[in-house]
Amino acid sequence: MSFERIKEKLNILADAAKYDVSCSSSGSGRKNKGNGLGDASKMGICHSYTEDGRCVSLLKILLTNHCIFDCAYCVTRKSNDVKRAAFKIQEIVDLTINFYRRNYIEGLFLSSGIFKSPDYTMERLIAVAKKLREEENFNGYIHLKSIPGASDELMYEAGLYADRLSVNIEVPTVSGLKLLAPDKKHEDFTKPMLKVKNELIRYKNEQKIIKSTPKYAPAGQSTQMIIGATGESDKDIMFSATYYYKKYNMKRVYYSGYVPVADDNRLPAIGSQVPMLRENRLYQTDWLLRFYGFAVNEIVNDEHPNLDVDVDPKLSWALRNLQHFPININKADKRMLARIPGLGMRSVHKIINARKFRKLNWDHLKKIGVALNRAKYFMICDSRNWERKDLDAEKIKGKILQNSSGKFRNQYSAQLALFN
Repeated sequence: MSFERIKEKLNILADAAKYDVSCSSSGSGRKNKGNGLGDASKMGICHSYTEDGRCVSLLKILLTNHCIFDCAYCVTRKSNDVKRAAFKIQEIVDLTINFYRRNYIEGLFLSSGIFKSPDYTMERLIAVAKKLREEENFNGYIHLKSIPGASDELMYEAGLYADRLSVNIEVPTVSGLKLLAPDKKHEDFTKPMLKVKNELIRYKNEQKIIKSTPKYAPAGQSTQMIIGATGESDKDIMFSATYYYKKYNMKRVYYSGYVPVADDNRLPAIGSQVPMLRENRLYQTDWLLRFYGFAVNEIVNDEHPNLDVDVDPKLSWALRNLQHFPININKADKRMLARIPGLGMRSVHKIINARKFRKLNWDHLKKIGVALNRAKYFMICDSRNWERKDLDAEKIKGKILQNSSGKFRNQYSAQLALFN
């Protein structure tokens, strides 16, 4: 096939893959053996910039954008009038190897529309990964999308070649899925998830006895939800995410703001794209649940079904729960320190280590890197002044927003606040 035709396919199928955000830090431990290509063990793979500014890239494409389903929210649905294309298995293998040799990528993220049947599609995705591993001796990162409805046998085989597997739950609730994708069943999504979870548990148990047990999806599994295509509240979304974390041992749940792709009365109007800020607030909440010890109903509940737009979810929780403050940073345990707005987990650990040697004051906290423009209203230390005084929640919120020069009002600062 001509270079121009390959280039045309790449343009179509790489553009169609941009709506899937569920690829990030891999956590994979796959090492290069002998004279193979690639190595996913040293630096990890992500689809963004690392803290030091280094861009780590994956070849992110669809096998095909042909699809037998007609999901209202999907750009590749069968009724959509878009240009269609499909790669051959060897074409994707060649692209991956050639791009890797040119230092364009460090791995592959491969998804697909569903054509003929789920098993037929899954077989072809697996064939790509198998050829890369066994014929090209490729040891870089491979993320395969699990096709809803694929058989257990194929899900097992996929995990032998992929570093991470993911099946997108797509819509946060069962009712939303019935509305926008009536041809799909909820169990078609959860069945592959359960198979991967069970295989990961079995692999870890067998590895304790037999060290040579073949690796199975060493970076685990993830999923993605489309946000804003249906009317779910932030509470609905986060309760659903918490369920998938607990039930299927997800490594990550991703939140993708709906991008209007069709004029359908079941969907938001064209032009009403979900604000990036809403995605950021959901990711911040996700981070608090996984690493800061918060329960989901502390942040979103019937009384507060949606996240605060003006401030990050930890500050919002603190303002609603002033009875827990001030917290004495020289005495409080790790759990309570982590609940102080302005303290990330790195700062919490620094405080715990530093206070072994002396009581900490405001100057010490500044050197540690605590964001005092927020934290000072919620804690006391070895200094006489406590900044909250007689301020209520609204006044504290106003002072913080004023002192931060509006940084919580834009989507970029919201993302930076993720770790605080």
